[in-house]
Amino acid sequence: MVRQWVAEASDALASVFFPGACRLCERLLARASRLPVCEECLGSFPALPARVCVVCGSPALAATTLDDGENAHPCLDCNARTYRFACARSYAAYRGAVVGAVILLKFERIDPLAAYFGDLVALIANRDGLTGDIVVPVPLHRIRERERGFNQAELIARQAAKRLRLPFRPFLLKRTKARPDKHILSNDERWRIVRGAFATRPGSQVDNKRVLLVDDVMTTGATLDACAAALLEAGAKSVIALTVARAVRRNTPNGTGE
Repeated sequence: MVRQWVAEASDALASVFFPGACRLCERLLARASRLPVCEECLGSFPALPARVCVVCGSPALAATTLDDGENAHPCLDCNARTYRFACARSYAAYRGAVVGAVILLKFERIDPLAAYFGDLVALIANRDGLTGDIVVPVPLHRIRERERGFNQAELIARQAAKRLRLPFRPFLLKRTKARPDKHILSNDERWRIVRGAFATRPGSQVDNKRVLLVDDVMTTGATLDACAAALLEAGAKSVIALTVARAVRRNTPNGTGE
């Protein structure tokens, strides 16, 4: 603990006298901070609008259609598919600087960046009134986590739980089937490979709990859906999915499509 404190203090002191470059755009960091991303890049994250699909959180046009001026309809994707999570919400569209920041955290343990992402996740939960009893990260398979040395979703979820003042349960859920080495997967492949790939650990206390499930990115919703299925099967009352970013389609109303 003392060694960690000394290391963090040394890093902070060094950042004052020897400011580094932004890890995304290489601009010189203008202020002393352990967060290695500049204010310009952070400010360019394409934040999603508050009005999104009531189920998956997509900003697609159909998601903003109103019934009698009050009730939002699910988007077309959610009309065609039933998710096991109650709803999903994300802070930003997965494009631009946020892609680089997420990839950076996937392969380097940068705790200040994970904390920043966790704050964004908590911000969305508070803004939309999404409450729960516990916070659970989407797990990596044990082999992948051993190779990488950490789980980025766990780092993000830990900070989100702290901000939301909720119990953090990083070991409640486990991944039982590894993801294939293939880098690019079709939507059908994404759904197929995660089917039955998650389970709760023996003795996990999840009965009648409202779970806030946290990950870095929502692509198709397949992973979040599979995790929600495992949690509900173990007795969870509900599952709400929260991510830093999500893939969106082209030509969405606010121009954040890909």
